[in-house]
Amino acid sequence: MQVGQISWSGKSGWEPAPDFSAVADLVLVFADAVFFQTEACYNELRSLFPKAHIAGCSSSGNVLGVEISDENMVASIIKFEHSGIRLASIDVQSGEPDLGVKLMGELMAPDLRHAFILSDGLQVNGSELAKGVNQAAIPVTGGMAGDGTRFGQTWVMADAPAKTGRIAALGFYGDVTVKSGCFAGWEEFGAERIVTRSAGNVVYEIDGEPALDLYKKYLGEQAAALPASGLRFPLSIQASKADLALIRTLLAVDEADHSLTFAGDVPQGYLCKLMRTNLDSLIESAGLAAEAARPDHENAAGLCLVVSCVGRRLVMGQLTEEELEIVREKLGDATAITGFYSYGELAPFSDVMQCQLHNQTMTLTTLYE
Repeated sequence: MQVGQISWSGKSGWEPAPDFSAVADLVLVFADAVFFQTEACYNELRSLFPKAHIAGCSSSGNVLGVEISDENMVASIIKFEHSGIRLASIDVQSGEPDLGVKLMGELMAPDLRHAFILSDGLQVNGSELAKGVNQAAIPVTGGMAGDGTRFGQTWVMADAPAKTGRIAALGFYGDVTVKSGCFAGWEEFGAERIVTRSAGNVVYEIDGEPALDLYKKYLGEQAAALPASGLRFPLSIQASKADLALIRTLLAVDEADHSLTFAGDVPQGYLCKLMRTNLDSLIESAGLAAEAARPDHENAAGLCLVVSCVGRRLVMGQLTEEELEIVREKLGDATAITGFYSYGELAPFSDVMQCQLHNQTMTLTTLYE
């Protein structure tokens, strides 16, 4: 596997492409730039990489190595030696079910090893998407596209100009080893409670009390800054005490009906606890994710795809790059790193569990031949 990495700025355009660009198999682009949304951007990439599948999404911060950048684009160019790749995409249609099932159906083959998903981050229900892709019984990771902290529109590119409402899936085939790691590092606090009334990702009551009122009571003075301050206090949910907990990020509040809207489904009857920041644990969790995704052979050359939550970035501030530095330390210099800060992460808890929608996690996917 050969990997080259370049970046784009509004002033100077793309850096020089690597020597093997004309025969590259895959280009992954992550962008916090309006230019990414244009047809001209895709046409320029296609001219640079004529034979490659080109996939990418808008972000809440781009990752290249151990650096995070905004208002630019980053690209990783990959040439596989012993494995194959296929790209499928589907656009959201009003009321259309089973998007994940249809998408995976386009990728299925006996030698399919892994699928990596890039989805619109605002128009797609990530929980339902995860349920759909799981029906293929293939390991799946990925993430929901971001839009900085604007929460306006998100964009996905899949062998065509970027578009809103799109989901792309990359299938990896043959002699490729794909591993993943997914850890959070948040700290639960307060009493265990029950979601007593909810619909999809909207929670109306917790322990019979209006959900917004409960959140305000715990947040104290920070309640005045809701929903933004809610990024610092995600919700831990689990079907039962025997199940692993998922994390849900607060997206919006409704003062009229005292409800909370989260970035993924919060089923009625689930157990829940509030969570708070522990910066040391957040950074340590990135190391745990890297250990889970580390290759079996030391110093193996490959690519690490980082999908980390915009909420983590906002909470960690200037310390955010430390979670990338610990990934680099665990994986070694031979593994190239790229990725984006997202509106949701798609990953299993381990190699044997089904893909789930997560919030506030550091999710890593490593590719090695």
